[in-house]
Amino acid sequence: MARNASLSGFPEWLPQERLVEQHVLDTLRRTFELHGFSSIETRAVETVGHLLRKGEIDKEVYALSRLQDDDGNAAGPGAKDDPNQLALHFDLTVPFARYVVENAGYLSFPFRRYQIQKVWRGERPQDGRFREFTQADIDVVADGELPFRYDVELALVIAEALSALPIPAFKLRINNRKLAEGFYRGIGLTDTAGVLRSIDKLEKIGAEKVAQLLKNELGATDEQAAKALALASIRTEDTSFVGLVRALGVTDELMEEGLNELEQVIAAAVKSAPGSVVADLSIARGLDYYTGTVYETVLVGHEALGSICSGGRYDALASKGNRKFPGVGLSIGVTRLVARILSQEFAQASRSVPTAVLVTLVDEDSWADAQDIAASLRARGIPTEVAAKADKFGKQIKYADKRGIPYVWFTDDDGAHQVKDIRTGTQVAADPATWMPPAEDLTPQIVLA
Repeated sequence: MARNASLSGFPEWLPQERLVEQHVLDTLRRTFELHGFSSIETRAVETVGHLLRKGEIDKEVYALSRLQDDDGNAAGPGAKDDPNQLALHFDLTVPFARYVVENAGYLSFPFRRYQIQKVWRGERPQDGRFREFTQADIDVVADGELPFRYDVELALVIAEALSALPIPAFKLRINNRKLAEGFYRGIGLTDTAGVLRSIDKLEKIGAEKVAQLLKNELGATDEQAAKALALASIRTEDTSFVGLVRALGVTDELMEEGLNELEQVIAAAVKSAPGSVVADLSIARGLDYYTGTVYETVLVGHEALGSICSGGRYDALASKGNRKFPGVGLSIGVTRLVARILSQEFAQASRSVPTAVLVTLVDEDSWADAQDIAASLRARGIPTEVAAKADKFGKQIKYADKRGIPYVWFTDDDGAHQVKDIRTGTQVAADPATWMPPAEDLTPQIVLA
């Protein structure tokens, strides 16, 4: 189980916990690359003006400043009104938009990117929420026009990636902003962005309070609020949501466009990951830059943790003069996932160190020979340590056991070699040039609960 961090909101992992995190990262990296996504890394620092240009909450942004200015005076806190003030990025999407614009001449479009990096956010630390955490993002960005088919593909990639992780069952919940905005427009609510922001609070405050928000803040009638909530109540694991929406009796061209797009995504995703995908028309996503398909993912039985993976289609996040760079992407909260895996013991590492073999010392003069044995084992990819002191063999074995090293290597006075599996007590003759441990012992394995 993960320890409580001494500095709240900044998690640190023990070696065996870090192995679980690395397994998650390696699995995501492998899946993304199998689908042709290229890895990039952006700088951790952006200007405040760039980070807040889409109206994100400024209190969540960590400003960056030196302790002293160039004159040796104590530096004051950076003013949020200074667009050139440096700050740590709070997600990977906004920096990626800048990256695309600045490197457009060097990229091949549609550009398929994945990015796994730390981000920082000034939130109140709580279960599943951290001030420093790792995100894993994938996006496809085009120069000019992005075919809708990528909205479908992203859902399939994420379903495959999450299915390969040591986590409980998940639900990939998908909606379409065009469908929702067209519906609201069709019932006479013109501030569609405001309605979306209210609907986005549905799970937190409940239908009754959302209805009050719609009426008190957006001027909705009782009938309009009821219709908006009726749309948000539709959830199906197939394309039957189409008939349910049309049964509400609202007509709008934008709604029909969104309905058609969502139908395509759900039809393909359900076929690829049956039981894990749902059309959920309550999903709104609070960020204004989403323009079409939106995704959120929850762990079944752990819905209170919040979304572990979210994103959507954005048509105007990045631009350069008359050039537009529309895209679609998803972001996985890696640290949130790993923390839940460890706290609920969904999986654990088979050992806490990478070392598979400890080469013992007969006496202090045997250290150089032991290093030659270790080099021979390492040349075949076997992680190996050499004992630091020629203690009694029992003490050297005890050291290996405490470290979690499964095999101990011995060399007799006459130069014969033996290796012992200290878990079972089995000891056999071995040749440093040919011996191999079983494949499952070569590296630490992630064992599912």
